[in-house]
Amino acid sequence: MRAYKETYLNQTSDTFGSMMDFVVNGCKLDGDAFLGMFITSGMAGQFERGNPKYIAGKSAVDLVLEAIRKVLNAEEATAAAAAGAAASGIRDCRSPEYWGGWALAQYQWFTGKTFASIRRVVPFSEIVRMYPTLHEADVTKFFATMDEACEGLETNLKRLRTAASMSQTELAGEAKVSLRSIQMYEQRKKDINKAQAITLARIARTLGCEIEDLLESENLPE
Repeated sequence: MRAYKETYLNQTSDTFGSMMDFVVNGCKLDGDAFLGMFITSGMAGQFERGNPKYIAGKSAVDLVLEAIRKVLNAEEATAAAAAGAAASGIRDCRSPEYWGGWALAQYQWFTGKTFASIRRVVPFSEIVRMYPTLHEADVTKFFATMDEACEGLETNLKRLRTAASMSQTELAGEAKVSLRSIQMYEQRKKDINKAQAITLARIARTLGCEIEDLLESENLPE
């Protein structure tokens, strides 16, 4: 089940795209670093849960400044706002950064993956590099490209399960965790970092590892 109704999707995606354009082209901040702040601030989770205050109630500029204030401080947020204003704020053009933010919001909604799990595999700078070949194509081609990238990098769970010579079905049965959950964690359609403690404990015990071994790093790929 998706976090919010599709009727909000176009508005949300437009706001997300405008946010990333404002960050990079207005405030002159690094897009990847800002997404890290956006996630750390807890605001990404508000989008993932469909909080109407965030998906429909805030402008792109409001989102940027709130994330900076929460993670850094008010002075840095003010400086960012001034830089954005000097660069005419949110521009009318549809920049590669706008498209990247728009496409990212679409992908997150359709897949239900967390922004953190997407960012761990495909940083925002990589999404922007897809702009020349994908921005005029149907969005499903972007989705396919993202799915291929996500599937190409093994999760810790899949690596440990493979090392234990267990199938997904065997792990699910022995750990008393649903097969669907195992599949979704390995496909990054569910964030294993947010799994219930009892679920993590059962999987770790079955695989003979520590719970920490199952968790995914929040760091970006080099």
